[in-house]
Amino acid sequence: MKQKVAIQGIKGSYHHGVAQAYFGEDIDVNECMSFQEVVHSLEHNKSTDAVMAIENSIAGSIIPNYAYIDEHDLTIRGEYFLPIHHCLMALEGQKISDVKEVYSHPMALLQCKEFFRRQPHIKLIEDADTADVAKRIHEQQLEGIAAVAGETAANIYQLNILAKEIQTIKSNSTRFFILNTAEGSNSEKKDINKASLKFLTDHKKGSLATVLNVMSDCGLNLTKIQSLPIISMPWKYSFFVDVTFTDYNDYAKAMSILKIMALELKVLGEYKNQNG
Repeated sequence: MKQKVAIQGIKGSYHHGVAQAYFGEDIDVNECMSFQEVVHSLEHNKSTDAVMAIENSIAGSIIPNYAYIDEHDLTIRGEYFLPIHHCLMALEGQKISDVKEVYSHPMALLQCKEFFRRQPHIKLIEDADTADVAKRIHEQQLEGIAAVAGETAANIYQLNILAKEIQTIKSNSTRFFILNTAEGSNSEKKDINKASLKFLTDHKKGSLATVLNVMSDCGLNLTKIQSLPIISMPWKYSFFVDVTFTDYNDYAKAMSILKIMALELKVLGEYKNQNG
C-alpha cells in the first residue's frame, strides 16, 4: 500500500523534505496548514503516517506538539534530524533593499532574528508555512514581499534567492517525529534503542529524582526532558522524556520498576535512535 503522509505545510516545505527522506520520494502527501490538521488527518484515516516537528536546536521545543501526541494517543514510530538552511527569496529582479515585508513560519523567523536585525526596513510577519509563502509570492507575483524558506521551495516556485544561510546559528537542525495511530512498535526489539515516555510524579520532594535514578541505575541515558503543566491540576506537571539504551532488556527492566512505582506512565514510542 502506497503511504500517504500528512505534513505541516506544502510541497517544498521542510516537513515535505523529511517525508521524502524518511519514506522515499514515491509517496503521496496530505498538505496540512497546521499541526492540528496533521493530527486530524491521522485520526480520520486521511493519511497513514505523519511528520511533525518537535524541537529545534535554536528555538527549542514545540511544546503544543507534545500535548497533541499525548492527548490524541499518537504513536512515535521514528525520528529524523534535518539540517535547516534558511534562504531569503523573492521574485526575480528584486533586491533586499526592495523588500518591505517578509512572511514565514514563526519558528523560521525566530531562527533568523540576527539577520533581520541588520535589515531594519523589513517588517516580519508570521505565516502558516515557509513554502506556502513562496508559492503565494510566485502565483500572485508579489513585489516587495519575500519569504524565508528552504532552497527547494525557491526552485519549485521559481523565486530568486536573495541571501542563503540566514539562520543565526549555522548548525541549525530540527528534530521531527514520524507518527501514526497504531499501537506497539514497527521495529524488532533488537533494533530499538530509544524510547519516548510520559509520566506524572507525586507532588512531593524527590519524586522526579527517584524516577530519574531508576532510569540511570538501569543503564538508560536521558537525552531529553520536557515538563508540561496539567491544566486541570494547577502546579502539577507531566514530564516527557527521551531515553536511549544499548540493550532493550535494560529498558524493559526500568519500565517494570517504574510500573511498580504506580506512576501514571505512558509509552509514546519505541524506535531506533537516528542521532548517533
